[in-house]
Amino acid sequence: MEFCSIRSLEAVCLGSSLGLAGLFYYIYRNKRKTVDKLNEAPQLAVDGELVNLLNQTPGKCLQYVVIEGAVQPVGEPLRSQFQEGTVGVIEKLVLQEHKLVWNSFARTWTDSERVLHQRVNAVPFNIVGSDQAVVRVLCPLEATGLKMEIIHEKFHQANFGFTDIIGQYLSGEKPKGQLETEEMLKVGATLTGVGELILDTDRIVKLRPPSNGAEYFLSTSDFEALRLEQEGEVMVWRVLASVCALVGVAAVLWVARRYYRTLQEKWEMDRLRREFRRISEEVDDGRSAGEEPLENSCVICLSNPRSCVLLDCGHVCCCFSCYQALPQPTCPICRQNIRRVVPLYQA
Repeated sequence: MEFCSIRSLEAVCLGSSLGLAGLFYYIYRNKRKTVDKLNEAPQLAVDGELVNLLNQTPGKCLQYVVIEGAVQPVGEPLRSQFQEGTVGVIEKLVLQEHKLVWNSFARTWTDSERVLHQRVNAVPFNIVGSDQAVVRVLCPLEATGLKMEIIHEKFHQANFGFTDIIGQYLSGEKPKGQLETEEMLKVGATLTGVGELILDTDRIVKLRPPSNGAEYFLSTSDFEALRLEQEGEVMVWRVLASVCALVGVAAVLWVARRYYRTLQEKWEMDRLRREFRRISEEVDDGRSAGEEPLENSCVICLSNPRSCVLLDCGHVCCCFSCYQALPQPTCPICRQNIRRVVPLYQA
Protein backbone atom coordinates (compact mmCIF):
# COMPACT_ATOMS: atom_id res chain seq x y z
CA MET A 1 0.00 0.00 0.00
CA GLU A 2 1.14 3.54 -0.67
CA PHE A 3 0.94 4.78 2.93
CA CYS A 4 3.37 2.11 4.21
CA SER A 5 6.00 2.43 1.47
CA ILE A 6 9.67 2.88 2.44
CA ARG A 7 11.46 5.86 0.94
CA SER A 8 14.65 5.39 -1.05
CA LEU A 9 16.92 7.07 1.52
CA GLU A 10 15.40 4.99 4.32
CA ALA A 11 15.85 1.79 2.33
CA VAL A 12 19.50 2.63 1.56
CA CYS A 13 20.22 3.52 5.19
CA LEU A 14 18.49 0.41 6.50
CA GLY A 15 20.07 -1.97 3.99
CA SER A 16 23.61 -0.58 4.28
CA SER A 17 23.56 -0.43 8.09
CA LEU A 18 22.28 -3.99 8.46
CA GLY A 19 24.68 -5.26 5.79
CA LEU A 20 27.68 -3.58 7.41
CA ALA A 21 26.55 -4.79 10.83
CA GLY A 22 26.47 -8.37 9.53
CA LEU A 23 29.90 -8.01 7.90
CA PHE A 24 31.48 -6.43 10.99
CA TYR A 25 29.91 -9.06 13.25
CA TYR A 26 31.32 -11.83 11.06
CA ILE A 27 34.81 -10.29 11.30
CA TYR A 28 34.34 -9.81 15.04
CA ARG A 29 33.41 -13.47 15.54
CA ASN A 30 36.50 -14.63 13.62
CA LYS A 31 38.73 -12.28 15.63
CA ARG A 32 37.09 -13.45 18.85
CA LYS A 33 37.82 -17.08 17.98
CA THR A 34 41.45 -16.16 17.22
CA VAL A 35 41.85 -14.44 20.60
CA ASP A 36 40.24 -17.41 22.38
CA LYS A 37 42.73 -19.74 20.71
CA LEU A 38 45.59 -17.44 21.69
CA ASN A 39 44.45 -17.51 25.31
CA GLU A 40 44.29 -21.31 25.24
CA ALA A 41 47.63 -21.80 23.45
CA PRO A 42 50.41 -23.19 25.72
CA GLN A 43 53.68 -21.26 25.90
CA LEU A 44 56.66 -23.55 25.38
CA ALA A 45 60.33 -22.82 25.97
CA VAL A 46 62.68 -23.49 23.06
CA ASP A 47 65.03 -26.01 24.68
CA GLY A 48 66.10 -29.64 24.47
CA GLU A 49 62.89 -30.86 26.12
CA LEU A 50 60.89 -29.72 23.11
CA VAL A 51 62.01 -32.71 21.02
CA ASN A 52 61.09 -35.17 23.81
CA LEU A 53 57.69 -33.50 24.20
CA LEU A 54 56.93 -33.86 20.49
CA ASN A 55 58.11 -37.50 20.51
CA GLN A 56 55.55 -38.26 23.21
CA THR A 57 52.76 -36.40 21.38
CA PRO A 58 50.54 -38.43 18.98
CA GLY A 59 51.53 -37.56 15.41
CA LYS A 60 54.53 -35.63 16.75
CA CYS A 61 52.54 -32.44 16.34
CA LEU A 62 51.26 -29.69 18.65
CA GLN A 63 48.49 -27.84 16.83
CA TYR A 64 48.68 -24.36 18.40
CA VAL A 65 51.54 -23.28 20.64
CA VAL A 66 53.53 -20.14 21.47
CA ILE A 67 57.32 -20.02 21.29
CA GLU A 68 59.82 -17.20 21.64
CA GLY A 69 63.49 -16.84 20.79
CA ALA A 70 66.16 -15.08 18.79
CA VAL A 71 66.31 -15.01 14.99
CA GLN A 72 69.25 -16.85 13.38
CA PRO A 73 69.66 -17.60 9.64
CA VAL A 74 70.13 -21.17 8.47
CA GLY A 75 72.75 -20.13 5.89
CA GLU A 76 73.94 -16.78 4.64
CA PRO A 77 71.79 -13.84 5.84
CA LEU A 78 70.47 -11.00 3.71
CA ARG A 79 72.56 -7.83 3.68
CA SER A 80 71.03 -4.38 3.61
CA GLN A 81 71.37 -2.49 0.35
CA PHE A 82 71.61 0.85 2.16
CA GLN A 83 72.95 0.22 5.68
CA GLU A 84 76.40 -1.34 5.68
CA GLY A 85 76.84 -4.14 8.21
CA THR A 86 73.09 -4.68 8.74
CA VAL A 87 72.00 -8.27 8.15
CA GLY A 88 68.64 -10.00 8.45
CA VAL A 89 66.47 -12.87 7.26
CA ILE A 90 63.53 -10.96 5.69
CA GLU A 91 63.92 -7.77 3.65
CA LYS A 92 61.17 -5.60 2.21
CA LEU A 93 61.92 -2.84 -0.31
CA VAL A 94 59.15 -0.36 -1.17
CA LEU A 95 59.12 2.61 -3.55
CA GLN A 96 56.09 4.90 -3.12
CA GLU A 97 54.99 7.86 -5.19
CA HIS A 98 53.53 10.83 -3.29
CA LYS A 99 51.51 13.50 -5.06
CA LEU A 100 48.74 16.05 -4.57
CA VAL A 101 45.44 15.47 -6.41
CA TRP A 102 42.82 18.17 -6.90
CA ASN A 103 39.51 17.26 -5.27
CA SER A 104 36.82 19.10 -7.22
CA PHE A 105 34.16 18.23 -4.62
CA ALA A 106 36.08 19.62 -1.62
CA ARG A 107 37.79 22.29 -3.76
CA THR A 108 41.21 21.50 -2.29
CA TRP A 109 44.38 19.50 -2.91
CA THR A 110 44.57 16.10 -1.15
CA ASP A 111 47.52 13.77 -0.58
CA SER A 112 47.70 10.59 -2.64
CA GLU A 113 50.09 7.63 -2.39
CA ARG A 114 50.81 4.85 -4.85
CA VAL A 115 53.20 1.91 -4.58
CA LEU A 116 55.45 1.91 -7.65
CA HIS A 117 57.56 -1.08 -6.71
CA GLN A 118 57.66 -3.60 -3.87
CA ARG A 119 59.96 -6.57 -3.35
CA VAL A 120 60.31 -9.01 -0.46
CA ASN A 121 63.38 -11.20 0.01
CA ALA A 122 63.66 -13.97 2.59
CA VAL A 123 66.08 -16.71 3.59
CA PRO A 124 65.41 -19.76 5.82
CA PHE A 125 65.86 -19.00 9.50
CA ASN A 126 65.45 -20.50 12.97
CA ILE A 127 64.20 -19.33 16.34
CA VAL A 128 66.99 -20.09 18.80
CA GLY A 129 66.30 -20.76 22.48
CA SER A 130 68.32 -20.31 25.62
CA ASP A 131 70.36 -23.53 25.29
CA GLN A 132 70.90 -23.21 21.52
CA ALA A 133 67.88 -25.37 20.72
CA VAL A 134 66.38 -24.31 17.38
CA VAL A 135 62.96 -24.25 15.74
CA ARG A 136 62.82 -23.84 11.95
CA VAL A 137 60.25 -21.26 10.85
CA LEU A 138 58.29 -22.21 7.73
CA CYS A 139 56.30 -19.88 5.47
CA PRO A 140 57.12 -16.66 7.38
CA LEU A 141 55.56 -14.47 4.67
CA GLU A 142 52.14 -16.04 5.35
CA ALA A 143 52.20 -14.96 8.99
CA THR A 144 50.16 -12.11 10.50
CA GLY A 145 51.58 -9.35 12.66
CA LEU A 146 55.17 -9.33 11.42
CA LYS A 147 56.23 -5.67 11.75
CA MET A 148 59.85 -5.26 10.73
CA GLU A 149 62.22 -2.47 11.61
CA ILE A 150 62.66 0.36 9.09
CA ILE A 151 66.40 0.63 8.58
CA HIS A 152 66.37 3.02 5.60
CA GLU A 153 63.97 5.77 4.58
CA LYS A 154 64.69 8.50 2.04
CA PHE A 155 62.41 10.92 0.23
CA HIS A 156 63.41 12.02 -3.27
CA GLN A 157 61.94 15.47 -3.93
CA ALA A 158 60.39 16.01 -7.36
CA ASN A 159 61.92 18.77 -9.50
CA PHE A 160 59.93 20.58 -12.19
CA GLY A 161 59.99 23.80 -14.19
CA PHE A 162 57.45 26.48 -15.09
CA THR A 163 55.83 24.47 -17.90
CA ASP A 164 55.52 21.49 -15.55
CA ILE A 165 53.65 23.66 -13.02
CA ILE A 166 51.17 24.77 -15.69
CA GLY A 167 50.67 21.14 -16.75
CA GLN A 168 50.05 20.14 -13.13
CA TYR A 169 47.24 22.66 -12.72
CA LEU A 170 45.70 21.55 -15.98
CA SER A 171 45.91 17.83 -15.13
CA GLY A 172 44.97 18.24 -11.44
CA GLU A 173 48.04 16.32 -10.18
CA LYS A 174 51.15 17.68 -8.45
CA PRO A 175 53.97 15.16 -7.93
CA LYS A 176 55.70 15.65 -4.56
CA GLY A 177 58.35 12.96 -4.89
CA GLN A 178 59.16 9.31 -4.19
CA LEU A 179 59.69 7.65 -0.81
CA GLU A 180 62.21 4.81 -0.67
CA THR A 181 62.09 2.50 2.37
CA GLU A 182 63.80 -0.69 3.45
CA GLU A 183 62.44 -2.88 6.26
CA MET A 184 64.30 -5.85 7.71
CA LEU A 185 63.88 -8.57 10.30
CA LYS A 186 67.36 -8.41 11.76
CA VAL A 187 69.49 -11.33 12.87
CA GLY A 188 69.35 -11.61 16.67
CA ALA A 189 65.95 -9.92 17.00
CA THR A 190 63.52 -11.48 19.46
CA LEU A 191 60.61 -13.16 17.66
CA THR A 192 57.37 -14.60 19.00
CA GLY A 193 55.78 -17.35 16.91
CA VAL A 194 52.27 -18.81 17.25
CA GLY A 195 51.44 -21.80 15.08
CA GLU A 196 51.67 -25.53 14.64
CA LEU A 197 54.80 -27.24 15.98
CA ILE A 198 55.96 -30.49 14.33
CA LEU A 199 58.93 -32.85 14.58
CA ASP A 200 60.12 -33.66 11.08
CA THR A 201 61.69 -36.93 9.99
CA ASP A 202 65.14 -35.33 10.19
CA ARG A 203 64.39 -34.59 13.90
CA ILE A 204 64.18 -30.85 13.26
CA VAL A 205 61.45 -29.00 15.14
CA LYS A 206 59.51 -26.78 12.76
CA LEU A 207 56.90 -24.04 13.19
CA ARG A 208 54.35 -23.80 10.36
CA PRO A 209 50.87 -22.37 9.66
CA PRO A 210 48.22 -24.36 11.59
CA SER A 211 46.53 -27.08 9.58
CA ASN A 212 43.22 -26.48 11.37
CA GLY A 213 42.79 -23.01 9.83
CA ALA A 214 43.84 -21.00 12.90
CA GLU A 215 45.75 -17.76 12.35
CA TYR A 216 49.53 -17.93 12.06
CA PHE A 217 51.46 -15.22 13.94
CA LEU A 218 55.03 -13.96 13.87
CA SER A 219 55.72 -10.84 15.92
CA THR A 220 58.71 -8.93 17.19
CA SER A 221 56.64 -8.07 20.29
CA ASP A 222 56.21 -10.41 23.23
CA PHE A 223 53.17 -12.67 23.49
CA GLU A 224 51.31 -10.45 25.95
CA ALA A 225 51.61 -7.42 23.64
CA LEU A 226 50.46 -9.56 20.70
CA ARG A 227 47.45 -10.80 22.66
CA LEU A 228 46.48 -7.29 23.78
CA GLU A 229 46.77 -6.03 20.20
CA GLN A 230 44.38 -8.73 19.02
CA GLU A 231 42.02 -7.96 21.90
CA GLY A 232 42.00 -4.32 20.77
CA GLU A 233 41.07 -5.34 17.22
CA VAL A 234 38.25 -7.48 18.61
CA MET A 235 36.90 -4.50 20.54
CA VAL A 236 37.08 -2.24 17.45
CA TRP A 237 35.10 -4.67 15.29
CA ARG A 238 32.62 -5.22 18.11
CA VAL A 239 32.01 -1.47 18.45
CA LEU A 240 31.64 -1.07 14.68
CA ALA A 241 29.12 -3.93 14.51
CA SER A 242 27.17 -2.49 17.46
CA VAL A 243 27.07 1.02 15.98
CA CYS A 244 25.86 -0.25 12.59
CA ALA A 245 23.26 -2.46 14.28
CA LEU A 246 22.01 0.52 16.33
CA VAL A 247 21.77 2.62 13.17
CA GLY A 248 19.76 -0.17 11.53
CA VAL A 249 17.45 -0.42 14.55
CA ALA A 250 17.03 3.37 14.55
CA ALA A 251 16.12 3.27 10.85
CA VAL A 252 13.54 0.54 11.52
CA LEU A 253 12.05 2.53 14.42
CA TRP A 254 11.94 5.67 12.25
CA VAL A 255 10.10 3.83 9.47
CA ALA A 256 7.76 2.24 12.03
CA ARG A 257 7.08 5.66 13.62
CA ARG A 258 6.32 7.24 10.26
CA TYR A 259 4.11 4.29 9.34
CA TYR A 260 2.22 4.56 12.64
CA ARG A 261 1.72 8.31 12.23
CA THR A 262 0.46 7.73 8.67
CA LEU A 263 -1.97 5.15 10.03
CA GLN A 264 -3.13 7.61 12.68
CA GLU A 265 -3.75 10.26 10.02
CA LYS A 266 -5.65 7.72 7.90
CA TRP A 267 -7.77 6.65 10.87
CA GLU A 268 -8.50 10.27 11.73
CA MET A 269 -9.46 11.02 8.12
CA ASP A 270 -11.78 8.00 8.04
CA ARG A 271 -13.36 9.12 11.31
CA LEU A 272 -13.89 12.64 9.99
CA ARG A 273 -15.31 11.26 6.75
CA ARG A 274 -17.85 9.16 8.67
CA GLU A 275 -18.68 12.10 10.93
CA PHE A 276 -19.23 14.47 7.98
CA ARG A 277 -21.31 11.86 6.18
CA ARG A 278 -23.52 11.48 9.26
CA ILE A 279 -23.91 15.24 9.62
CA SER A 280 -24.67 15.58 5.91
CA GLU A 281 -27.36 12.93 6.15
CA GLU A 282 -28.90 14.67 9.15
CA VAL A 283 -28.86 17.99 7.32
CA ASP A 284 -30.46 16.40 4.26
CA ASP A 285 -33.17 14.81 6.39
CA GLY A 286 -33.96 18.06 8.19
CA ARG A 287 -33.69 20.33 5.13
CA SER A 288 -36.92 21.85 3.88
CA ALA A 289 -38.13 21.34 0.33
CA GLY A 290 -36.72 24.76 -0.66
CA GLU A 291 -33.16 25.31 -1.95
CA GLU A 292 -30.24 25.83 0.39
CA PRO A 293 -29.63 29.53 1.11
CA LEU A 294 -26.73 30.81 -0.99
CA GLU A 295 -24.97 32.37 2.02
CA ASN A 296 -24.65 28.91 3.65
CA SER A 297 -23.29 27.18 0.53
CA CYS A 298 -19.68 26.04 0.07
CA VAL A 299 -17.58 28.83 -1.46
CA ILE A 300 -15.89 26.32 -3.77
CA CYS A 301 -18.64 24.09 -5.19
CA LEU A 302 -21.61 26.42 -4.34
CA SER A 303 -23.83 23.35 -4.01
CA ASN A 304 -23.14 21.56 -0.73
CA PRO A 305 -23.64 23.25 2.64
CA ARG A 306 -20.65 24.41 4.62
CA SER A 307 -19.86 21.54 6.96
CA CYS A 308 -16.37 22.00 8.45
CA VAL A 309 -14.38 24.48 10.53
CA LEU A 310 -10.79 25.11 9.37
CA LEU A 311 -8.30 25.59 12.21
CA ASP A 312 -6.34 27.57 13.30
CA CYS A 313 -7.98 30.41 11.36
CA GLY A 314 -11.55 29.32 12.28
CA HIS A 315 -13.16 30.00 8.89
CA VAL A 316 -16.34 28.10 7.95
CA CYS A 317 -16.32 28.28 4.17
CA CYS A 318 -16.42 24.86 2.49
CA CYS A 319 -17.77 21.35 2.59
CA PHE A 320 -15.68 18.36 3.54
CA SER A 321 -15.50 17.04 -0.05
CA CYS A 322 -13.99 20.32 -1.28
CA TYR A 323 -11.61 20.43 1.68
CA GLN A 324 -10.27 17.01 0.65
CA ALA A 325 -9.88 18.26 -2.93
CA LEU A 326 -7.76 21.29 -1.97
CA PRO A 327 -4.37 21.12 -3.77
CA GLN A 328 -2.65 22.71 -0.75
CA PRO A 329 -3.78 22.57 2.91
CA THR A 330 -4.50 26.31 3.03
CA CYS A 331 -7.71 28.15 3.85
CA PRO A 332 -9.57 29.36 0.70
CA ILE A 333 -10.39 32.65 2.48
CA CYS A 334 -7.19 33.77 4.24
CA ARG A 335 -4.59 31.34 2.78
CA GLN A 336 -3.43 30.36 6.27
CA ASN A 337 -2.18 26.82 6.72
CA ILE A 338 -4.82 24.35 7.88
CA ARG A 339 -3.57 22.44 10.91
CA ARG A 340 -6.77 20.43 11.46
CA VAL A 341 -10.45 20.39 10.57
CA VAL A 342 -13.49 19.70 12.73
CA PRO A 343 -17.13 19.09 11.78
CA LEU A 344 -19.65 21.95 11.94
CA TYR A 345 -22.69 21.11 13.97
CA GLN A 346 -25.75 23.22 13.01
CA ALA A 347 -28.82 23.41 15.19
